Amino acid sequence: MANSLADLEEKIKAFWVKITLCDEDDSKSALVSINAGAGGTDSQDWAEMLFRMYSRWIDKKGYKMQVIDFQPGDEAGIKGVTLSVSGENCFGYMKVESGVHRLVRISPFNAGGKRHTSFASVFVYPEIRDEITVDVDEGDLRIDVYRASGAGGQHVNKTSSAVRITHLPTGVVVQCQQEPSQHRNKEIAMKVLKSRLYQLEKKKQDEKMQHLHDSKDDIAWGSQIRSYVLHPYRLVKDHRTGLEIGDVDRVLDGDLDPFIEGVLLSGTTA
Repeated sequence: MANSLADLEEKIKAFWVKITLCDEDDSKSALVSINAGAGGTDSQDWAEMLFRMYSRWIDKKGYKMQVIDFQPGDEAGIKGVTLSVSGENCFGYMKVESGVHRLVRISPFNAGGKRHTSFASVFVYPEIRDEITVDVDEGDLRIDVYRASGAGGQHVNKTSSAVRITHLPTGVVVQCQQEPSQHRNKEIAMKVLKSRLYQLEKKKQDEKMQHLHDSKDDIAWGSQIRSYVLHPYRLVKDHRTGLEIGDVDRVLDGDLDPFIEGVLLSGTTA
């Protein structure tokens, strides 16, 4: 009975987590950058530990990973690595990992055996494709025909051949009255409309990428989202939800779902 109840609770939690993944980017592949912070070799070693942790989590989720860029450390670890990760709701899950990760331990690179605090940043953003497809739904259009004015001769002025098309969702209005044929004017106006909608979508994507890069600049070393303490006690704490797990090795082996799901269910995502 207890096992059945636990299984039911897990299914309910999984259902609610899936409901939270409703943003338009959540289903996209993720680009993940891990970079060592100040602290020399210790921070570079910590960045490599995070790389290993995420690699194991990605493998457990059944996602696919490709290393795009890899910069080894001077003595040990890595200065930075960039990954492309694909799978169901990949960005939706990984987006909550963006931020600064803090490690406290006895430094293996210090002969005096002193405690050392290291930082590394993780930045996750959706993989946005360059190609833009413009699909125009006829139901989103209001098409008006009217008599053309201006140059064009007697036929143009007396026939309701001019076409005005309004794209209702965006408010974009285009019109054409240069041809004597209403059909031809509509065809030209549709081309202009699709071009205008393409430019609008391109602008939205450019602004989204700019916003993502701006948010990356905002990540400061004081804004850690999670602390991993190996000394004087052993504990991983998420500072957004307050969740604490004492089995640090399990977390560093890629058991991140409790933290990720906790943030998603708490509604503290950006």
